Amino acid sequence: MSDVFPGICWSHSSSLGVTAPSAPMTTGTTDGSLDRLLPSVTMGLSPRKRTTSQCKSEPPLLRTSKRTIYTAGRPPWYNEHGTQSKEAFVIGLCGGSASGKTTVARKIIEALDVPWVVLLSMDSFYKVLTPDQQVLAASNDYNFDHPDAFDFDLLTHTLRKLKKGKSVKIPVYDFTTHGRQKEWKTVYGASVIIFEGIMAFTDKELLQLLDMKIFVDTDSDIRLVRRLRRDITERGRDIEGVIKQYNKFVKPAFEQYIEPTMRLADIVVPRGGCNMVAIDLIVQHVHSQLEERELSVRAALASAHQAQPLPQTLSVLDSTPQVRGMHTIIRNKETSRDEFIFYSKRLMRLLIERALSFLPSQIHVVQTPQGEDYDGRAFHGKRITGVSILRAGETMEPALRAVCKDVRIGKILIQTNQDTGEPELHYLRLPKDISEDHVILMDCTVSTGAAAMMAVRVLLDHDVQEEKILLVSLLMAEMGVHSVAYAFPQVKIITTAVDKKVNDLFHIIPGIGNFGDRYFGTDAPPDWSDEEMMDEPSC
Repeated sequence: MSDVFPGICWSHSSSLGVTAPSAPMTTGTTDGSLDRLLPSVTMGLSPRKRTTSQCKSEPPLLRTSKRTIYTAGRPPWYNEHGTQSKEAFVIGLCGGSASGKTTVARKIIEALDVPWVVLLSMDSFYKVLTPDQQVLAASNDYNFDHPDAFDFDLLTHTLRKLKKGKSVKIPVYDFTTHGRQKEWKTVYGASVIIFEGIMAFTDKELLQLLDMKIFVDTDSDIRLVRRLRRDITERGRDIEGVIKQYNKFVKPAFEQYIEPTMRLADIVVPRGGCNMVAIDLIVQHVHSQLEERELSVRAALASAHQAQPLPQTLSVLDSTPQVRGMHTIIRNKETSRDEFIFYSKRLMRLLIERALSFLPSQIHVVQTPQGEDYDGRAFHGKRITGVSILRAGETMEPALRAVCKDVRIGKILIQTNQDTGEPELHYLRLPKDISEDHVILMDCTVSTGAAAMMAVRVLLDHDVQEEKILLVSLLMAEMGVHSVAYAFPQVKIITTAVDKKVNDLFHIIPGIGNFGDRYFGTDAPPDWSDEEMMDEPSC
């Protein structure tokens, strides 16, 4: 087979449709206590420290020679019903210590040229050690290479949520103290997830989550040389100690736990990151899988829910002469920027006040200065959090802060892809424990509802209850109202006006123009959309 595809080996289970005989493997003996593992094995070995991409706090992106890879979001992962329509494509990378797994992962990421990829390291999921185990670890007598050293339950739960596009918290493991740090790293779903680890193929449940399984097969002498260089130069250890550890722990662990799982791989890659033939073929397959999962959310929204009565979850400010007069000013293309800002702020204040009236309250009796009881009302909930859809939604934050003391603020950046016309999630920063809050989601205009739906989906994936979300917008199109209400029937929608039409470019008609450009005084792009946030977040 190497004559046809030089430098790449394919196993019997190859998902690319090419098969070749795989070398016989020794799987070891069976241990009933490890019946979840593939293959079944007995003893385990070795303490060891590793470097990993997840061992310290990082910004939500990776940089390659070609582009920036975002790890905090992705294109739509739901349909017009608001439910999940596709899962992330998960690549599992397995191989011995210092085989070059992380290098292969980064080569794949760069060659993919896909803007949403998450790199997940198994090293982040070592179990928390007991005091006795801490003593053993300090003297290099704790077995870090045994499957029992890893928290497979947490790892499987995390990868399953990540594959569904939900947010997860990744432990940050400190190899100096052999424990988890207090702060965990938050990661969001992506188009592609690359999961790498020495025992990535050892757990049965974990294997079921992998769409492609790659084994990085590097010569043992090369792996030893890499360990020598790393441990001596980076960790200040002597050559005798490194060789002793390798012979006593690392090599036996590879032979008993890691090498036997090579037979489970779809693809075996010799020579690691140097094998560009293998990496190119892997990338071609991943691209073909991603193309099958593409969908057009906006096109689906444009053809759905038409000619239906407005939902009961919608609340529109009464069209009083005051409200109508302010709309007349801000809709007028001749209105100066100063006046546009002034009257927009007035409308925002009224809108926020209206939204607060839908929050739950209970009777609260207080005593007046005259010594009399007053039967009042008080907010009945834990907290109120405002979340703005950048950049236009950010202009509503001052109005919320003015009427809601000590309110917490979160931000979501959603941009429209100029090639596909689809909304894409680029950035999010949400307060801790937002799942317990009532959330006021702010965006100034909603046309098709695609961006608003994505923002709601983000909140739901962070375990915010649907009935606790209030979407507030200065202006909405009927299409956007129907889209949000149909997908999320318990979300309350509050706006100051609803326009009936959306044109072929998804602009609200008669509309208000590009709110962000008019408010911030920036020039509108040639083909602007009401839901586009073209600037980077200011936070």
